[in-house]
Amino acid sequence: MAKSLSLIATTAMGVEAIAADELRKLGYHDLTVENGKITFSGEPIDICRANLWLRTADRIKLKIGAFKAMTFDSLFEQTKALPWPDILPLNASFPVTGKAVKSQLHSVPDCQAIVKKAVVESMKRRYGQEWFPEDGPLYKIEVALVKDVATLTIDTSGAGLHKRGYRSLHGEAPLKETLASALIYLTKWTPDRPFVDPFCGSGTIPIEAALIGQNIAPGFNRDFVSEAWPMFAGDLWEKAREEADAAARYDQPLDILGSDIDHKMVELSSTMH
Repeated sequence: MAKSLSLIATTAMGVEAIAADELRKLGYHDLTVENGKITFSGEPIDICRANLWLRTADRIKLKIGAFKAMTFDSLFEQTKALPWPDILPLNASFPVTGKAVKSQLHSVPDCQAIVKKAVVESMKRRYGQEWFPEDGPLYKIEVALVKDVATLTIDTSGAGLHKRGYRSLHGEAPLKETLASALIYLTKWTPDRPFVDPFCGSGTIPIEAALIGQNIAPGFNRDFVSEAWPMFAGDLWEKAREEADAAARYDQPLDILGSDIDHKMVELSSTMH
C-alpha cells in the first residue's frame, strides 16, 4: 500500500474551521475544508495521531477514492478498480453503509450491495478465491453519494471520537465532548488563567478544559477499531501513544472550577476526575 494516504476528519456542522486549526497545529497543512469534513494527507501513523489528538472531530476516515457515478454499472466498475486488496486483508470483515444526497443513485440499499459486490470482485482477483470468511479485523466501508459524486471511505475510529473513555460508567453527557472542546477553543482560554463553568452539569466542559490545559491527548485512554489492522504492524499505535504521553504537561497547574445547582450532577462529575 502507498505510504501517502488521503484522510478525512468529519465534524459537526459549523466546527470545521476549529478542527482545521487543530490539524494545522498538529503539523498538517494540505487541508481541504468542506461542509462537515476536512480532507488532509498523511502516512499510516497519521491515522493514529489524528485519532488520538483531535478534540473537535467526530471521526477519522481513510478515503479510498471518489468519482462521478450516475449509473449502477459506473458505481460497480469504478469501485472495483480501487485498490481494496492493498488495504483489506484476506479475512477482513467489511460491512458497507451508505448515504445519498441529491444523486441519481438514490437507493442506498442498492448502492451498498453494489459496492459490497465490487469490493468482493476486487478481492477475488488479488487473493484468487471465491469466498471470504470476514472473521478478522473490522473495516467499515461507507459509500457517500453527494450530487452524483461517490466517495468511498473506511472508518478508522470505531466509536465516535467524542467518546474519550472517562465516561464509561456514566453513559452519555447532554453536551458532546467534541462540542465542549470547540466551545473552549472559541473562548481563547489559556491554562495560565482561571476557568469557571457555573452550570457544569456532569462536568464535560471543565474536564475538557483540563485535558486541553495539560495537553493530554483526548483519545489516549480509549481504543480504536484500526488498532487491529495489519497495516499498523510495527507498533505505530504504540509509538503515537508514547508521543502523546511525552507531550502531556501533567504538572501544569490549573485553576478550573465547575459548579451546578443540581448536586447529583456535581457528584457525578466529581467521580470522573
